[in-house]
Amino acid sequence: MSDKKIPYKIYLTEDELPRQWYNVRADMKNKPAPLLNPATLQPMTYEDLRPVFCDELIKQELDDNTAYIDIPTEIRDFYKMYRPSPLVRAYCLEAQLGTPAKIYYKFEGNNTSGSHKLNSAIAQAYYAKNQGLKGVTTETGAGQWGTALSMACAYLGLDCQVYMVKVSYEQKPFRREVMRTYGASVTPSPSDKTAVGRKILDAHPGTTGSLGCAISEAVEAATSQEGYRYVLGSVLNQVLLHQTIIGLETKAALDKYDVKPDIIIGCAGGGSNLGGLISPFMGEKLRGEKDYRFIAVEPASCPSFTRGKFAYDFCDTGMVCPLAKMYTLGSSFIPSANHAGGLRYHGMSSILSQLYHDGLMEARAVEQTSVFQAAEQFARIEGILPAPESSHAIRVAIDEALKCKETGEEKTIVFGLTGTGYFDMVAYEKFHDGRMSDYIPTDEDLQAGFEGIPKFQGNEF
Repeated sequence: MSDKKIPYKIYLTEDELPRQWYNVRADMKNKPAPLLNPATLQPMTYEDLRPVFCDELIKQELDDNTAYIDIPTEIRDFYKMYRPSPLVRAYCLEAQLGTPAKIYYKFEGNNTSGSHKLNSAIAQAYYAKNQGLKGVTTETGAGQWGTALSMACAYLGLDCQVYMVKVSYEQKPFRREVMRTYGASVTPSPSDKTAVGRKILDAHPGTTGSLGCAISEAVEAATSQEGYRYVLGSVLNQVLLHQTIIGLETKAALDKYDVKPDIIIGCAGGGSNLGGLISPFMGEKLRGEKDYRFIAVEPASCPSFTRGKFAYDFCDTGMVCPLAKMYTLGSSFIPSANHAGGLRYHGMSSILSQLYHDGLMEARAVEQTSVFQAAEQFARIEGILPAPESSHAIRVAIDEALKCKETGEEKTIVFGLTGTGYFDMVAYEKFHDGRMSDYIPTDEDLQAGFEGIPKFQGNEF
């Protein structure tokens, strides 16, 4: 079909909203390694996980074989408030770049949380409510996840306790206030409210915090209060499952116009948006039906894929969570205070880590100033102010489109625009004032983190 027949925005109808999530693990030949109990080094069982997670979410976490899982009617009805989200053809960006490439982006910022995080927040809150719980605890980096969860909990009448990475708590006060508007309590992490927080503060006085720190505090808070469970916005299998609503909608929209992407790009912190976007396409690749290039984009300041080790490691800095096999910089690694708070995590989803290890996807690390250059260019020509996290994907999408300009190849590029940057103006201000730095950890910096990775037989790296 000719380009002229493809609209700027491709919308699915409400009736076309997916009725099931897709579990890519069902099609993976090499399944992601199981979570391990750090005390016994044995795979975590359903009963082991019950004190921390909601019952139904544990079942989803451990299910490696069911390809499609029904979306409950109540969740699907909530989705209809802001979904299906648009798939946009970036005609203006293509023209400015002078590229023969065709560029599409899936826009997930059309809800009050400003990001894709609401897709999993409402699912996790729904299962907590159905279980009869009083409330949930969580961590948040840049604040999108905490905002989304506070919205979902307000809708369902659940208490919501958020531990927000301290640097983001200070950089993004308006994001914090949105959470409080929706009824959440917000604590800068690490804090003196938990034993693990106090321990981290003693070891790292003045630390700006990390997602790993905040996870430790949130888990402790959940397990020390009756009627509470811990929920999280990325990394785990259950979260990637819920986020496949993104990829399923993207694929359905492209199929409407017989468009097959060549390259699919997403930013990568813990892996939720990237995993959600690529899963249906990755399933086709795994089944040998079609082929695609997948590119994960991460900050050069926190290069889990590109410089990390594939090993079992703690998911949190306080070492209270199970061990996950993933690409990791070590749970003690605390990234520099860059402005992509949602990407400041030391590890990566076990699903994506296994796919990357098997050579089924690529990874690229980009520097902060180049990311904001791409963000500003995109904002000026496409009219959306992107979040710093999303702008990592924009950076590489532009780079790939410029390569097509050099070679004359007419490739189709799809990337995830995971959220808006209207609460990130401190970052934009520093970029405009020339006060933004490009910190890249040295090998010595990374080695200190690697030394903390658990050492046991079978965990060599």
